[in-house]
Amino acid sequence: MTRFTGLVLTALVAVFAYVAGVRAGQSTGPTYPRDIDPGSRSRLPVVSREMLSELGKALYDKNVDDARTGRSLAGFQGPNGIVLYSPRIAEHDLKKNDYLRFESRIGRRTYEVAVLVTAREWNHQFEWAAHEPAALKLGVEQGVIDVIKHRRPLTGLRPKDAALIQLGREIFAKRSAHASTFAEALKLYGAQDLIDVLSVMGTYSNIALLLNAFDQQLAPGQKPLLPGA
Repeated sequence: MTRFTGLVLTALVAVFAYVAGVRAGQSTGPTYPRDIDPGSRSRLPVVSREMLSELGKALYDKNVDDARTGRSLAGFQGPNGIVLYSPRIAEHDLKKNDYLRFESRIGRRTYEVAVLVTAREWNHQFEWAAHEPAALKLGVEQGVIDVIKHRRPLTGLRPKDAALIQLGREIFAKRSAHASTFAEALKLYGAQDLIDVLSVMGTYSNIALLLNAFDQQLAPGQKPLLPGA
């Protein structure tokens, strides 16, 4: 066998291995379902600014600015990008979430704990991957995150954290809360703050539903942070 023939055979083997790998779903790049747009990583492409109403254009520009400043964690790849297709919905959703995240008396730390509880109960990788790092930056201890992530007992947690997590677990699992669980949360948070906490859970349940319907994918190379159910 000549050296040239050997090189040709080596190249052919590499080509056949590559083709077989692609057919088997083994590729060095991200592999998404066929109906996923690579730009948005969901079932809808990123909305074009030109197709939007004046309200939509203003919200589009806000999303660009929020992504630039870090106020938005996902930019157009996530709920804010999806709801822009319906600007009136986007307007009200953004106003409510901006209030809960930045203006409510519950504060940023409690907001993130409520988001993580919701993401865990939905087993939602996209929500969790966005908010675990945010929670750490805002003072949620890794031990608290691990209790939520791994569904561990609440022993040793701050009373308000324990009450919030237990309330969320019961509401999502049983569609209600035990009277004593609710009474403890109400005592610790008060009516207004408890409504705000539950509204965070409701908002992120709605987000999880949208992301599931549009099959939002993680970014290329982004590691899923949630274990199985």
